[in-house]
Formats: sequence, structure tokens, C-alpha cells
Amino acid sequence: MTSLSNEIKDYIHLLAKRASTAAKKLATASEDEKNQALLAAAAALRDDTDTILAANREDVESARADGKNAAFIDRLVLTEERVEAMASAMEAIAKLPDPVGRKLAQFDRPNGLVVERVAVPIGVIAMVFESRPNVGADAGALCLKSGNAVILRGGSESFHSTSAIVSCLKRGIAEAGLPEDIIQFVDTRDRAAVTHLLKCADYVDLVIPRGGKGLVKLVTEQAEVPTLQHLDGNCHTYIHAAADMDKAVTVVKNAKLRRTGICGATESLVVDRKIAPDVLPRLLDAMPECEFRGDGLAVRIDDRIKTADEDDFGTEYLDAILSVKLVNGISNAISFVDQHSSKHTDAIITENQEVAEQFMDGVDSAIVMHNASTQFADGGEFGMGAEIGIATGKMHARGPVGLEQLTTFKYKVRGSGQARP
Repeated sequence: MTSLSNEIKDYIHLLAKRASTAAKKLATASEDEKNQALLAAAAALRDDTDTILAANREDVESARADGKNAAFIDRLVLTEERVEAMASAMEAIAKLPDPVGRKLAQFDRPNGLVVERVAVPIGVIAMVFESRPNVGADAGALCLKSGNAVILRGGSESFHSTSAIVSCLKRGIAEAGLPEDIIQFVDTRDRAAVTHLLKCADYVDLVIPRGGKGLVKLVTEQAEVPTLQHLDGNCHTYIHAAADMDKAVTVVKNAKLRRTGICGATESLVVDRKIAPDVLPRLLDAMPECEFRGDGLAVRIDDRIKTADEDDFGTEYLDAILSVKLVNGISNAISFVDQHSSKHTDAIITENQEVAEQFMDGVDSAIVMHNASTQFADGGEFGMGAEIGIATGKMHARGPVGLEQLTTFKYKVRGSGQARP
């Protein structure tokens, strides 16, 4: 191990140790103290909007110079509206009930013992993410309200933006009288920092990666700390034979094109063969800026559709590209979606309620939708204020990870002198 690597290891361990110490104090902070910190941080974001946007411009210019594509730039860029959205999300989180201390269950035993299951913070969460700087704001706010310290390691492309955002969070925390070490920013672009953070099991309780397959693979292979994975969003929308055509066109256009660079964007369109000749030309007319790549049957219906290869059906494009697969009925649709989905979000468009329930029960994804755009796959849209990511696994949390999902629990047992026989 080189001298520089040792220095980075020591630096990461210091950050994690300080976060662990601060987490113990935060765990007993009052709801009012946490809400004051969130509101002060929101005010700081608004006050420092110009500084944040200047830092973001530096990141964007570097990304463009490196040849990053338009979808990447869209995820990276901040505007006054997006900064305001971050501040508003913090205020929304402050209004939500405190997830810490909730009584989850109570068992009154025959021997007089009272057993309670109570929600408590996880401790120290390491958030490793890529190009979207707003993730740092959302993660910091959610961890604060749920009583967790957080270590933020953003992508090198969003380095300056994330640093400016964290400064606002720290200011809010300090104004509320809480320790600033509650939130830590990994102030180095060296990739060795991620490796050391993943192995910092003495102080870090959970790692949440949010990014592409490469990042998730790195975390999966190297982490010695438990992880909560946010995988890619290869989301599907299935247009059933009983779909309302106008509704289908509206929903699919939004699901694909509202923002192509987010994980909730529909990447694959599944269409019942019975209605494909009617709906596909209408979609192509409504979405001229989108490239359609379809199977042989789809191509024969409309020559504007390019021929897809097998990889297309498993690709998260994050761009104005949509794969198209024609199927025979609901059973084939469920089978295709389950085979190719990343288990993030999948939707059905139909006026047949029974078929809709069959799809939502049969598709094994974290989020399933009926007659709605997959771009609603977002903690804020679910009433959580914000989210730290969409968990695609099945342990601990699944779907949008908000305040409740950032807590664990302990058992409190109250007795009156009982001794076990």
C-alpha cells in the first residue's frame, strides 16, 4: 500500500470515527432540534443559490470537456428551480413525523413482561453516488431527520456542487446546535477513498450506492459493510389490449421523455399484438424525438422503428431511445418483464382492473403501477418528502427509501422483578 493510499485510509477512518461519535448525539436529539436544522439548511440553500450554481457550472463545464452525453449533463446540471426543489424537499421532510421512537409492536407476556419493538436510527450511513448533486441534499436531510450521521461521497463530476451543498447543510446543523460532524463530505476525488469507506466496518453501519452498474458492482465486490443497493432502472410499460389509446400515448410519452436521465424513466415498451398496429404509429407521431428499436413484428408495423438486438431489451438507455416488444397477452407480458426488468419500476396501461391486478401481483419489482407514468417512482411523489434511492433488493427496504426505511429497531423489555424459571 502506497503512502498516499495510507493517508487516504487514515482520512476516511477519521471522517467515519467523527461521524460515529456525532451519530450517538444525534440519536437522542429532539424532533424539534432536527427540524430546526432542516429548516435552517433549506434557508442556507436559498441564500447560497448563486454560490451553488457557480460551483455547478464548474462541474458541468468539466463534464462537457470530458465528452459526457446529454443525459449525463441533465443529471448533473443544477438550476434555480432545482436548488429550490432541494430546499422545498428539506422543508417537506421537516413536516413529516419523526420516525425515531415509533412503537412498532407491543407484546404483553403472561409473566408480566412488556416487550416493545421500537424504531431507532441505523447509525452511520455512507452514501456513494455519481453525477446527481441533489442526491447529497436529499441524503443529508433524510439521514438527519431519521437520526443517522451520513458520509457523502459523490462522483468526481459533481465534486464542487456537492461540496457547496454540504456547506449549507452544515450551516443549518450548526444553527440548530447539533454537531456538524453529523454530515461528512469526502473531500477527495481519489477512488481509493471509496474502497476504504467500503471497508470501514468499525464505524459505518450501512453503505448505499446510487449509480450505474459499475458502481454497484464495485460496492458489491468490495464492501465489508452491509449494503442497500439502488440498481439501474430498466423500467417497462406494458400496453394491454384493453388500454385507453389516448391515455396510453400520454402516459408513455411522459414515462419516456419527461426526463430521460432518471432511473424511473421507461426504457422498454411492451405492447399487446392486438393493438400494436393502432398504438405504435400514434406513439411514433407523438414522440418524434425518440428513437424506437423494436422486434421484427414491430418493425413491420412501422418502418420508423429500427431493428432491436437482444441487448436492447436489457438496456437502461437514459436517453431518448425506447425498445419495443410485442407480446400475446398478459401472461407473455409478465414473463417478458420479469426476464428483462431490473426490478425497479414496471407499469401496465389497461382499463381491465382484473388484468391490472394480475400484472401488479405477478411482476416481481419494487414498484408496480397501473395507468401511471413510471416517472412517479420517487419518494417525494410517494409522500416521503424525498428519498435516498430506490432499493431494488428485498432485504430491509424495497422501493423508495425514505425516513422509515432509514431506521432499524430494538426491543425494550420492561419487568417488575421477574426471574426466568
